[in-house]
Amino acid sequence: MDAAFTAEQDEMRRTLREVLAKRCGPAEVKAAVRTAAGHDPGLWQQLARELGLPGLAVAEEYGGVGCAPGDLALACEEAGRVLLPSPLLATAVLAVPLVTALGTAAQRSELLPPLAAGGLTAALAVPGPALATALALAGDNTGGEWAGGGRAGGVQARADADGAGWRLYGEAAQVLDGHSAALLLVAAHTGGFARSRTLLFLVREDAPGLARTRQSVLDETRPQARVELRDVPARLLGTEDADVLGALAGAGRTAAAVLAAEAVGAADQALARTVEYVREREQFGRSIGSFQAVKHRLADLYVQVQAARSAAYYAAWDPAQGALALAQALEALRVTAGEAIQLHGGIGFTWEHDAHLYFKRAAADELLFGPVHRLRAHAAQRAGLFAPPSPTRSEKVAV
Repeated sequence: MDAAFTAEQDEMRRTLREVLAKRCGPAEVKAAVRTAAGHDPGLWQQLARELGLPGLAVAEEYGGVGCAPGDLALACEEAGRVLLPSPLLATAVLAVPLVTALGTAAQRSELLPPLAAGGLTAALAVPGPALATALALAGDNTGGEWAGGGRAGGVQARADADGAGWRLYGEAAQVLDGHSAALLLVAAHTGGFARSRTLLFLVREDAPGLARTRQSVLDETRPQARVELRDVPARLLGTEDADVLGALAGAGRTAAAVLAAEAVGAADQALARTVEYVREREQFGRSIGSFQAVKHRLADLYVQVQAARSAAYYAAWDPAQGALALAQALEALRVTAGEAIQLHGGIGFTWEHDAHLYFKRAAADELLFGPVHRLRAHAAQRAGLFAPPSPTRSEKVAV
C-alpha cells in the first residue's frame, strides 16, 4: 500500500477546497439548507461541470472520471470540512454503485451518464429507520425483514398482470435527499412467504401515486424525506435473480469508507476553528489557549482526529474495513464537536453558533449510520471475535 497522494489527487483536493471556501461558508450553508432543494443547485452544477464530482467513481465509458473510491473519499473529506449540503452522498455514494452493480447494460447506459454529469440526482429509499441495516453496516441485511419481510409494512411490490412492469405500495422515511431526487431507488419486498426476496426498483419523480414530504431533521445539511407510494408504477433494477442484498452490502462498505473520510474532514475543521478561537480569546490577560489544561484537551483531540484519518484512508484503500473506520471517525467527530462547544465558552452554547452545525452532523450521522457501538459490534461479529465459548466438561456430560 502506497499512502502517498498522487499529484492529481493533491490538485483535486486543493481546487475543491478553494471552491468550497469561496462558495460554502457557514452563512451560505445555512441559507442553502433552507431552500426548497436543500442545497445550492448552482454550486452543485459547478462542482459537477468543473470537477466532475458526481462522476468520480463512474467508469469513463459512461461519461465518468473513472477514479477509484479512494478519490471519492478524498473529495468527501473536503466536502465534510464545510458540511457541504449537496446530493453527492445520495447520488454518487449510494445510488451509483447500485446502478453499476445491478443494472442491465441498457439501464447503465441510460442512467449512469446523467448521474455522472450531475444532471440527474438519485436517492436510495429503504423502509423505516433501516439504512444502516440495509447497507449491512450495523446489522445483517439478509432475510429482508427490514424491507417488509412479507408482512404489512415497509414497501411491497407486485408484478403487473401482463408482466410488463411492477407496482409499489408502502412508505419509507428518512430518505436522504428523497424530496428533491429525480430518481428513487426503492427497496421493496416481493414474493410473499413462498418466494420471499428484496428487490430494487426505479421510480421517477413524476410517477403517479408518489408523494414526498420533506421531514424536519436535526441536521439540516442532510435533508431527509418521507416517501409514500400508492400503487406507483416502477421498473425493476436489474433482474429478479440479482443479488440485491450483496450489492447493498458492497455499496455499504464503500459508503462507510467515504462517510468516514467526510466525518474526519468535519472533525478536523471543528478542531481548527476551536484552536483559532482559543488563540484569540483572552482571560486574565492571556489567551486561553496558553493554559495547560486547554492545551491538553486540544492535544487529545488532535490525536483522536489523526487516528481517525489514518483509519479512514486505510478504509478508502480497503473498503472491507469501512465500518470500523466509520465508527472511529464518527466518535472523533462527536467528541471534537462537543469539545468545540465547551471551549468556545458561553458563546458556544448558543444554538446559532457555527459549532452546533458540526455537533448536529455528528449526532445525526450516528442515528443514520450507527451508532458507533453497533458498528463495532457488527464488525466484531463478522470477524468472529466473539465466537460462542466451547462447552465445559460438565455440559458435555449432561448432553
